[in-house]
Amino acid sequence: MTRFPKLLMACAAFCTTFSAQAADPIRPALPSPEDAPIALLVDLSTGQTLFSRQEDRRFMPASITKVMTTFLAFEWMGDKRLFPQQVFTIRPETFRKWHAKGSNMFLPADARITADELVHGITTVSANDAAVVLAEGAAGSVDGWLAAMNAKAREIGMHDSHFGTPNGWMDEGHTFVTAHDLAALARAMIMRHPEKYRHFIGAKGLEYNGITQRNHDPILGIVEGADGIKTGFTNQAGYGFLGSAERDGRRLVMVVAASPTSRGRNDAARAFMEWGFSAFDDRVLFRADERIGSADVQDGAVRQVGLVPKAPVRVALPQNSKAKIDLAIRYNGPLKAPVAEGAEVAQLVVSLDGRPINTVPLVAENPVLEATVLQRVFNGLTGWVA
Repeated sequence: MTRFPKLLMACAAFCTTFSAQAADPIRPALPSPEDAPIALLVDLSTGQTLFSRQEDRRFMPASITKVMTTFLAFEWMGDKRLFPQQVFTIRPETFRKWHAKGSNMFLPADARITADELVHGITTVSANDAAVVLAEGAAGSVDGWLAAMNAKAREIGMHDSHFGTPNGWMDEGHTFVTAHDLAALARAMIMRHPEKYRHFIGAKGLEYNGITQRNHDPILGIVEGADGIKTGFTNQAGYGFLGSAERDGRRLVMVVAASPTSRGRNDAARAFMEWGFSAFDDRVLFRADERIGSADVQDGAVRQVGLVPKAPVRVALPQNSKAKIDLAIRYNGPLKAPVAEGAEVAQLVVSLDGRPINTVPLVAENPVLEATVLQRVFNGLTGWVA
């Protein structure tokens, strides 16, 4: 049964509609379709899509593919299948095929390099050679790595994407993604692996084997709070970018793809981020660990348990607009004792004008033990009187 306990907050009013074409003189205008044919801007802190343009259109990601390789490396490090200080060598065939081919770390033929160094090369200078060496070394073959990439993509909800290379090199269209799927990938990377994200993503440059190269990220060091993630370009794909920035606890993720020029792509990426932060008011509905409501408990030492979010519950409201915020707690109940403290037992659904925009996990505020015989009798009498 789905339960709707009373919320500890009144609803506010606001309007979700706004014009994507009107340029506000005090805030950046949205980029044109010419500069960003495919575009998506999402607020990870609220779960809202702030802007979308052809978010489900398939396109070739080029080197943005390396974000999937990076994420898989993070997952395998977390599972102890891959270790940062694990040392790899480069096969002669791999050296001949990938040395100095496109973006590169310029790994020497006798390279002995750690997984940590390879991932830094992939994320900072888009190293094609590093992506292949990592794939072969960690999975035993590129095919094995690709199978794991595609399985992981399906696991995190990338249902309209496929990877045919670990580095995004042209493969006659076998590798494709959508902006919606790339946002899901960025979300999984940032939410599951915040420490690895900070360690590997966002370096301004890389020095390896006496060669210094800079990161070509178009928002890093330019947009306040920007910390990545990855550019991509081939003649077939055009210019693309998957990026993220965080300000005051609010994190945005954006996708720009199929841009005809690097300048158009870069300008669009910067404009989207600045617009996302300036055009919306960030409202905190509940603080982390703030009690939102309660859930009924069966056969417990107490009859109810408080429900709290692990992180602040936020909503992004377009400035100078009106809308109605609706909140509902849902769970299958009553819960069955025992209930562990911190166990995810319910969800808070946040809606704007009746349209759900985010579902926030709620956890048990305190543990609930199984009731003793005497407590069950007392609870039964209490319930009968009530």
